[in-house]
Amino acid sequence: MTGTPPPYVPGHGLLAGRTAVVTAAAGAGIGGATARRLLEEGARVVLSDAHARRLKESEAALAAEFGADRVASLPCDVTDETQVAALLDLAEERHGRLDIVVNNAGLGGTADLVDMTDEQWDKVLDVTLNGTFRCTRAALRRMKAAGAGGVLVNNASVVGWRAQKGQAHYAAAKAGVMALTRCAALEAAAYGVRVNAVSPSLAMHPHLVKVTTPELLEELTSREAFGRYAEPWEVANVIVFLASGYASYLTGEVLSVSSQHP
Repeated sequence: MTGTPPPYVPGHGLLAGRTAVVTAAAGAGIGGATARRLLEEGARVVLSDAHARRLKESEAALAAEFGADRVASLPCDVTDETQVAALLDLAEERHGRLDIVVNNAGLGGTADLVDMTDEQWDKVLDVTLNGTFRCTRAALRRMKAAGAGGVLVNNASVVGWRAQKGQAHYAAAKAGVMALTRCAALEAAAYGVRVNAVSPSLAMHPHLVKVTTPELLEELTSREAFGRYAEPWEVANVIVFLASGYASYLTGEVLSVSSQHP
């Protein structure tokens, strides 16, 4: 029925034996939902987030459910190359391999361009675009050296395609993530690594409620064909698909996870 989320889809073991890293994975957003879905599909998961307390809480909850041997975490600020390297090192040290990296970290905000400061612009670009670049570069270096293939999935946004007032910095960053995805995919194909992205329109989570006005959320929701926002796990399902063997011929693609109409 329109406006009602569908039943939760159970795991099918699509990623059994794989090791995955997910950035910005603490809490109830897309990153947290993705970490859970990867575990439900059989992967071992290393979580990261800039919020150390929430990260530990997420690790503890998932470890209790899926086993401490399958869940690890390390705080990571994606604007710091040293911390990015340490995160991927942990995955390899703990599990001996790195198969999947989900670049979910991003930073938004609302400001009209005429009022936007250099600091606002730079901060959003550094986390959302440069952070994805740093993580992608570090992962590809390791995957190329290992020679065992791998998958990267980046989190973009429909605002990388569609204009929205007050979102010039975020839209520019997400459009950059899309372009980075396509270029990286062409380079990485030579050593068997696939690079794709998802482009969600509106996935509801507590942080979004805090930084978005009720009026804007109502407007965006009204533009969705199903008359509702996406559940974070619905976006995570598409990320899992891209990370799995079902997407073996897809690279350089940006999949829109959206029912939005113009």
